[in-house]
Amino acid sequence: MAYPKFRAGETNRQLPADTVYTLYFGCCSLIALGVEKAMPKKSSPPSVLEPQCPSRLVLDRIADKWTALVIQILARGTRRYAELQRAIGGISQKMLTQTLRSLERDGLVQRKVHPVVPPKVEYSLTRLGRTLIEPLHALCRWSEKHLAELQANRARAKAAKPVTAVAGHD
Repeated sequence: MAYPKFRAGETNRQLPADTVYTLYFGCCSLIALGVEKAMPKKSSPPSVLEPQCPSRLVLDRIADKWTALVIQILARGTRRYAELQRAIGGISQKMLTQTLRSLERDGLVQRKVHPVVPPKVEYSLTRLGRTLIEPLHALCRWSEKHLAELQANRARAKAAKPVTAVAGHD
């Protein structure tokens, strides 16, 4: 079986939408996201520190700001699309759709379509998705708690940045 090749810095957003994440790299075990049956382990355990390890794709998905916000909203219960968009604020329809599709594909979010007119679609966290609530909640709280300090550091770094001289203008 041929496995997709990844270049350094490539993210899951650059993969075709129908790619099944069943990959084997020398750095880690056979990993299958979205596949229910367990695969035999080979090589060393997954490590996000290994450049070619597919666990980086997982980290990219769950560390995405829109994913964190969708998980935070769905942690409060099942929501319809428009409710999610209003609750998140600032997310485009395209980005919310892409985020929800990726989360559904990875088995973190369940999409339920009710057979009514007009169509009613609801989103909720799966069992696997619920395991992200606590770590993502902690990350969100950390960013809120340290916001002032981070902003001050950025302002200080911006103020200290040397002005680059333009050639011919002394």
